[in-house]
Amino acid sequence: MTYSGAVKVGGPADVHELADLMISKVAVGPMDNNAYLLRCRATGEQLLIDAAAEPDTLLQLIGDDSIASVVTTHRHGDHWQALDDVVRATGARTYAGRHDAEGIPVPTDVPLDDGDTIRVGRVELTARHLVGHTPGSIVLVYDDPHGHPHVFTGDCLFPGGVGNTRKDPQAFTSLLDGVEEKLFAALPDETWVYPGHGKDTTLGEERPHLAKWRERGW
Repeated sequence: MTYSGAVKVGGPADVHELADLMISKVAVGPMDNNAYLLRCRATGEQLLIDAAAEPDTLLQLIGDDSIASVVTTHRHGDHWQALDDVVRATGARTYAGRHDAEGIPVPTDVPLDDGDTIRVGRVELTARHLVGHTPGSIVLVYDDPHGHPHVFTGDCLFPGGVGNTRKDPQAFTSLLDGVEEKLFAALPDETWVYPGHGKDTTLGEERPHLAKWRERGW
């Protein structure tokens, strides 16, 4: 089956099958948030990115194997509405950016700094800290040894631009600078981007527009 990354609230998950990792994407809640379930194919261990809403939907996606960890990409409320219910049901460890943890009402077990490693079974993800959308937003990079990288960007990068910086020029510049330095300069065009809302994209699809984004200021 071909993965498209196009999901809708109330619809089925879309599954991206990689050599070592299964990525299931589902849309939940009134703001069409994306949640991602990562499953290590060697061990079966699972990790959830953004328990955004609809705990019953997320727990059904998780299934009987439960999850070891939940990563919250940033402190905005639409990304953690189901976090308490999911953690209570699964006993999962919680991860979030160190500078956003205080804004998330469920305690963060493991605060993340730039460059920290998160494991799901035998798979490693690298956290990159980006400032602008929030003070402590975290994106997760999976550098697939069998192919191109995959990046879970929360609300820091979407098709067509970076995340909302609430008309704050300083925050916008900080976010775009970070995205350019830590994603576009570090990773190839083939890198697959999984955003916090909406459809997926690639760095190659977005790279030609960076100068335009900086000129327009959003």
